[in-house]
Amino acid sequence: MEEHEEQKGVDSSYRITAAELRQFIERYERLDQEKKDIAEQMKEVMAEAKGRGYDVKVIRKVIALRKRDKDDIAEEEAVLEMYKEALGMA
Repeated sequence: MEEHEEQKGVDSSYRITAAELRQFIERYERLDQEKKDIAEQMKEVMAEAKGRGYDVKVIRKVIALRKRDKDDIAEEEAVLEMYKEALGMA
């Protein structure tokens, strides 16, 4: 009987774990779908901006810059100017 009771305990633990696992997977799948939906909306925004004559490549660079620290940007720009001067590009 102990084996049967032990097996019963393992089964109930497994069911609980399987249900929890299923919840994690389903949550991830929902988030993945939301991510795809958002990516499509972002693509549409850029298509609209391009349709109105904006340079999408530059918009993407501006967005990336807005995410960065101002001091990091200033340092990178200073180094870029120094390199351009060294190569006679300034």
